[in-house]
Amino acid sequence: MITKIMKFAAALILAVSLSSCNYNSLVEKQQNVDQAWAQVENQYQRRADLIPNLVNTVKGYSTHEEETLVKVTEARAKATSITLSADDLTEENLARYQEAQNELSGALKSLLAVTEAYPDLKANENFLNLQAQLEGTENRISTERMRYTEAVRDYNTAIKKFPTTIYAGWFGFKEKPQFKAEAGAEKAPEVKF
Repeated sequence: MITKIMKFAAALILAVSLSSCNYNSLVEKQQNVDQAWAQVENQYQRRADLIPNLVNTVKGYSTHEEETLVKVTEARAKATSITLSADDLTEENLARYQEAQNELSGALKSLLAVTEAYPDLKANENFLNLQAQLEGTENRISTERMRYTEAVRDYNTAIKKFPTTIYAGWFGFKEKPQFKAEAGAEKAPEVKF
């Protein structure tokens, strides 16, 4: 009986001593995920900040594209109304956030398609500058999402490895959600000439 208690105590001491090293590593990985998420939000906010200028520039050229402009404005309002802190990252919350961002992306694609009907607008320096900034922001969003997914992969892998999985549960480290591909993303876009 005493031998069993001593073995259990030794195992417990070993587990506690190992947990301090793993705990610090998990905290660092969790902070990396939180920081990567902040960068994703930062780039989405940058895009949202560009949209009013883009809409106003297009509005000055097109008087009969009101429906498209309204859809972009409404999609922007919806996307910016959903805020998601790193502490609230769950599969459901991330899906809701991503859906709003995808809706905004779709509205922006419609807006840019409408501009094809206005050669003067397409040649407007302000519009070209805003379009270039928007394209750059979309690239930044993609990069930051990739960095987020890498940080989440590293963190989620760490909390699932043995013996860290034991300590992760004790200290409340939970799996972080990943972005999911947009519905239909598995199909190549159809190009017609």
